[in-house]
Amino acid sequence: MINYIVRRLLAGVVLLFVISLITFFIFFVIPRLGGQTPESLASSFVGKTQDPKAIEGVMHRFGFDQSIWVQYGRYIKGVFFGYDFSNGAEQVHCFAPCLGFSYKNDILVSHSISEWLPVTLSIALGASVVWLLFGVTVGVISALRRGTWVDRAGMLTALMGVSLPVYFIGPLLMIVFANNWHLLPDSGYVPLTTDPYQWFMHLVLPWAATAFGLAALYARLTRVGMLDTLNEDFIRTARAKGLPERTVIFKHALRAALTPIVTIFGMDLGFALGGVVLTEYVFNLPGIGREAVDAVNQSDLPVVMGVTIVAAAFIVLANLVVDLLYGVVDPRVRLS
Repeated sequence: MINYIVRRLLAGVVLLFVISLITFFIFFVIPRLGGQTPESLASSFVGKTQDPKAIEGVMHRFGFDQSIWVQYGRYIKGVFFGYDFSNGAEQVHCFAPCLGFSYKNDILVSHSISEWLPVTLSIALGASVVWLLFGVTVGVISALRRGTWVDRAGMLTALMGVSLPVYFIGPLLMIVFANNWHLLPDSGYVPLTTDPYQWFMHLVLPWAATAFGLAALYARLTRVGMLDTLNEDFIRTARAKGLPERTVIFKHALRAALTPIVTIFGMDLGFALGGVVLTEYVFNLPGIGREAVDAVNQSDLPVVMGVTIVAAAFIVLANLVVDLLYGVVDPRVRLS
C-alpha cells in the first residue's frame, strides 16, 4: 500500500509539472507565435500613454524581455523555492509555493488564491455532501421500489435535474426563496470564522443549485448499479443464508454498487474544487473559478496559471483518494 501511494504521488507531481508546462506554453508562447512581441505585451499594461520608457520598464519588471525558458524556469523556481518580485516600489518575497505576481493589481497570486479558495471550498464541499447523500438515497429507493410511483417520481426528478443547468435553477431558487419568501439571502458570502450561521444560510441556495444536476446523475447511476448488483449470485447467496434484508442491501448490494459512484464522485469533487464558475457568477461569490474567468478577460496570465495549477492539484488529489477508497468500498479490489 505504501509503495502504491508513493508511486501515485510521484505520478501526480509529474502530471502537475506537465500541466504547468502546457499552460505556460498556451499563454506565453502561442501569443508570440501569433505575432505578438514583448513590446506589444507590455504596451497593454501602461495605459493610453504609450511611453517607450514605461513600456521598457514593464518589460523588465514582468520579464517579457527574457527568453521563454528563462521565464518558465523562474516560475518553477518560485513554486518550489519562492521568489523575489518587484511591485514597482519595493522587493516582495513570495514564499513557496509561489505562483507569481499579478500583472493587474500588483498582488501575489498565492495571496489572492488564499482569499478566493475558502469560498470555492465552501461551495464545493457542501454541495458534494448534498448531491452524494440525496443522489444515492434516491437511487437506492428507486431500485428497491422498481416500477412503482416512487421509482417514477425519482427518475422524473433526476431527468429534470440533468436538464436544468445552474444558470437556470440558481436564479429560480433566488426568486422563490430569497425575493418572494425571504427565507434565505440571495447572494454574498460570509466567512465561516465570522458567523457560522450566516455562512450556512448564504450557501444553502448555491449548494442546492450546484448539487441539483449532479444529484440527479448520481441517482440514476446508483439505481442502475443497485439493480445490477441485486441480481448477482452473492446477493442470492446472502439471502439464502438468512441474512436480514437490511444487511443484504446496505452491507453487500450497496457497497458493491458504489464503486462507479466513488470514481465519478472523485472527479466531480476535483472539478468542483477547481472552481464552480457558474455558481460563483450566479450568486456573486468571489471564488477561484469566477476570478480565473475575470483574469482571462484581463490577460492577467499569472493568475490564470496559478488557478490552473491549483485546480489540477485538486483533481490529482481527488483521483488519488478515489483509488485508495476502492479497497475500502469494494473488497474485490486490491491495491498493489
